[in-house]
Amino acid sequence: MPASSAVDLEHHLAAMRPRLHRYCARMCGSVIDGEDVLQDALIKAVEAFGSAAPVENVEAWLFRIAHNTALDFLRRRNRQEALHAAEEVEMIADRLDELERRQIAASSLRTFMRLPVAQRASVILMDVLGCSLQEVCGIMDFSLPAVKAALHRGRTQLRAFAREPDDAPRPGLAEADRVRLNAYVSRFNARDFDAIRAMIADDIRLELVNRTRLNGKAEVSRYFTNYSKVGDWHLVAGQVEGRPAILVFDPREPDAPPKSFMLLDWSADHVAAIRDFRHAPYAIDGAEWVVDVG
Repeated sequence: MPASSAVDLEHHLAAMRPRLHRYCARMCGSVIDGEDVLQDALIKAVEAFGSAAPVENVEAWLFRIAHNTALDFLRRRNRQEALHAAEEVEMIADRLDELERRQIAASSLRTFMRLPVAQRASVILMDVLGCSLQEVCGIMDFSLPAVKAALHRGRTQLRAFAREPDDAPRPGLAEADRVRLNAYVSRFNARDFDAIRAMIADDIRLELVNRTRLNGKAEVSRYFTNYSKVGDWHLVAGQVEGRPAILVFDPREPDAPPKSFMLLDWSADHVAAIRDFRHAPYAIDGAEWVVDVG
């Protein structure tokens, strides 16, 4: 790929955002944390681009930044394991058939988190995102034997995990969360946005992920006005990764899974913050979600 201009970088960031998020989410074990890591990585990329030498392969360069940002995140969470613990033995990477590759790609985020970091990164890059061995070496800054070893061990571990019984289901919503979410959801679905505005705090913060940020009741009120103009949503209270959340379904596709989700933070009985993933539909990919049936 030829050296890229700033205009090209903006194009690459937009085009690659879903794949970069997929990597970050699986490295962190969370689509929500993955979005935070992705945003940090994109900021670093923009800041580094002007001062860096000409970037010949923008995709590999962005994955390298995302990889390092994810490792920084894991270190801050005190979950970083020794990256270079595995001895660099020559080992031929397993050749997977398409069924095995699809099974690995479908592994849950919690399952990927059970792998050591080096194994996790190599399997995600190779088997989920389709990178070559050479690309994986460059992104992880590992030698070829080390990548092959990590890949082999990671695949072996995932096969073992797949034979284990399914994880126990997550507990349902706490009653307080259920009441607050259902009050918000029912008014939203009824398009009673004046009642919704009465529920939000004066200093509310809103992040429309991958689009904009708004602050204060006056600015955030425009957000509800925009929702009133479209009909491609129906909200349902539930959980995403064990967190109270609002699942967004498309009423035109009644049998489809949720297309996005929202997270609310509360201060007493008022909504203090909203994080809406409407313009980041990639974030629901791989997320563990459940509709509240309480």
